[in-house]
Amino acid sequence: MSTQSPFGGRIGRTFPTLPKGETVASYETYQEAQAAVDQLAKAEFPVKELSIVGHDLTSVERITGTLSWGRTAAAGALSGAWFGTFLGLLFFIFSPSGTSLGILGAAVLIGAGFGMIFSLVSYSVNRRRRDFTSVMQVLATRYAIIAEPEHVVRARQVLGVTDAAAPPARVTTTVARPPAAAAPAPEADAPAEPPASGSEPEAREIDPSRPLTYGEAQDARRRAERERGED
Repeated sequence: MSTQSPFGGRIGRTFPTLPKGETVASYETYQEAQAAVDQLAKAEFPVKELSIVGHDLTSVERITGTLSWGRTAAAGALSGAWFGTFLGLLFFIFSPSGTSLGILGAAVLIGAGFGMIFSLVSYSVNRRRRDFTSVMQVLATRYAIIAEPEHVVRARQVLGVTDAAAPPARVTTTVARPPAAAAPAPEADAPAEPPASGSEPEAREIDPSRPLTYGEAQDARRRAERERGED
């Protein structure tokens, strides 16, 4: 069912449809959702793009009391008196005179009498099926404010809500590399390869800060013997 309003600018549709858009915020009570819309209206937000949608509707009947003959008669007399007062005031407005006040009082009494009689008759018929008074309500477990996608970000900023989930943090995995294989140390007992015939061993620069290897010691010994032979 669509409600047409001269101020809302919405046209009632023959076939009602649910509003389309994204959820700005959700509330447990209708009063909280209404307060949020009022806050958006004060912030000059285009509230005509909003809708309040109730989810999981539930019918609730609240018992207000029990019925009795006296309570039924009093309630019927009160409602009838109000109706008689309305008719008496109409007669007094259109034909004000000295007797109008008497007519007004008579209308109140007559209305109260008819209302009491009607209530008692109705109670006598239904008293065995319904001996209590109640108030029927239709409630929702959650009220969501729906807006067009282009207005959702601004509406959330005004209301101060952040329903959008934060992006997942990037996880960096480090793969441990196996340690490089150490170069095999030269064997101390391995004899040095003799130099090729007809060629002299190349003189290698020796670092005095480190100990000599077995091959370097042999080369140094041969070099010293050759120098003594030349002398």
